[in-house]
Amino acid sequence: MKKHNFSAGPSILPRTVIENTSKAVLDLNGSGLSVMEISHRGKDFQAVMDETVALFKEILNVPDGYEVLFLHGGASMNFCMVPYNLLQRKAAYLETGTWAKKAIKEAKKLGDVDIVASSADKNFSYIPKSFDIPSDADYFHITTNNTIFGTELHEDLDSPVPMVADMSSDICSRPVDISKYGIIYGGAQKNLGAAGVGFVIIRKDILGKVDRDIPSMLDYSIHIENGSMFNTPPCLAVFTVGETLKWLKELGGVGEMQKINQGKAGMLYDVIDNSKMFIGTAEKTSRSFMNVCFVMREDYKDLEADFLSFATSRGMVGIKGHRSVGGFRASIYNALPVESVQALIDVMKEFEAARER
Repeated sequence: MKKHNFSAGPSILPRTVIENTSKAVLDLNGSGLSVMEISHRGKDFQAVMDETVALFKEILNVPDGYEVLFLHGGASMNFCMVPYNLLQRKAAYLETGTWAKKAIKEAKKLGDVDIVASSADKNFSYIPKSFDIPSDADYFHITTNNTIFGTELHEDLDSPVPMVADMSSDICSRPVDISKYGIIYGGAQKNLGAAGVGFVIIRKDILGKVDRDIPSMLDYSIHIENGSMFNTPPCLAVFTVGETLKWLKELGGVGEMQKINQGKAGMLYDVIDNSKMFIGTAEKTSRSFMNVCFVMREDYKDLEADFLSFATSRGMVGIKGHRSVGGFRASIYNALPVESVQALIDVMKEFEAARER
């Protein structure tokens, strides 16, 4: 039976990426050595790192004055790295879900935090639209896509201070105006590659303005100076990112990917909106194109376990919703084919037709 992978992360990868990574595990580019055992200081891996950085800059149209890093620790490490490097007086944060709250918690350990707006009042089911960003803040932090609650910022905001974005789950899903951001960071394991590596896009001129002594491993400047090799990088994970970027470029880049993603999400939301059994949890104007969250309507709540069992028996993987929301979550990241979305739709319709009251 074919499996359809809707897991929130680590998530589905393009088949060609898995195949090419598998080959490199056995032999990297005819070197006779595995990508897992070559020296990160050697020319073979340096070529991998250089190509991956160049592809990332090309695909996202990264302007001059920015550097790209691939580091250990995923997005969570950057929750503390950002304030260590940027927070001198106070920082501004937009609170839109679990990961934003975790980032806020780390920042509060190093200085004052101004939460400019929050959607906690409605269990993070929407993105706040009207708020003021304090011009005296050292930076303004946002989480662009909220995997647990299924909400997403669909545009690049304007900010009077350097804007920092956690784009773990929507990076490379749409074009981004990088020039509006001071830092963009995230984990790779949703849209960009395998778990084990985090990415950072950083404007160099925002660094060096705090007076604290920053631990070396948390200092962006040191990682820039060493080309992401201050310590041994996660070589296999970086290779997989490079292969994913090659796949994305061949597909047509982030502009084409955006069209595909909006099409997939539109198909699924249309079925949910026209269903007597299912209902979406996020406000329509804030709906994520990456994570579609839905529950059973009140009259059908007792069938949630039955639907999960039914869908699993039909090859749907990873659709159980996070405990904070309940119900179901279909993560439809870049690599998920439209055929999988249609398969889930067919399962939902079949289940509803058989059990409609």
